[in-house]
Amino acid sequence: MRKYFSDIYKTIWSILIGMRVTFGHLFIPAVTIQYPDVKPKLPERARNRLYVNMDDCIGCLQCEMACPVNCIEIETVKSLPTDDLGTTSSGQKKKLWVTKFDIDIAKCCFCGLCVYPCPTECIKMTEVYEFSEFDRNNLLYNFVTLTKEEVETVKTKAAEYEKEQAAKKAAAAAQVKTTPVAPPAQQPPPVQPS
Repeated sequence: MRKYFSDIYKTIWSILIGMRVTFGHLFIPAVTIQYPDVKPKLPERARNRLYVNMDDCIGCLQCEMACPVNCIEIETVKSLPTDDLGTTSSGQKKKLWVTKFDIDIAKCCFCGLCVYPCPTECIKMTEVYEFSEFDRNNLLYNFVTLTKEEVETVKTKAAEYEKEQAAKKAAAAAQVKTTPVAPPAQQPPPVQPS
């Protein structure tokens, strides 16, 4: 019988302790925020999702080489002399078609090493940190502005141009071989002073 009342006492006492803690926190300002309704202010140099401004990209591959986890994949095709790709916002002329510029943000370690070597400052870390996905494939970002048909056209034209240039070089080399080389003119022997 004594244990019965002891258990009742302990139960009521533990409830009162819990309620004291609860009521104590009712009058203290909250330290948590109601995310996602309220979002925290990020530090000035926070590193989050990458963004590439393809209008300024010259396809130099600097960011791809700097990436320690190989999450950036770039493919370029040399433009033809007749192509006008325009210039970047800094006035640098573009010479390469960027046919592939993929960033696998699932692999990205947000180190920011890809941002600094970019000569045109076209790749940068944004303030966007809400990009969770149910499917991992949705974390592969494709920044190329060309359509698949345009990419194929560019690659085909470049291959044809290279083949044409190789044929011209071969023809020029063959012409040099078939042209008889004139023997060097005989020079008179030097006159000995008497």
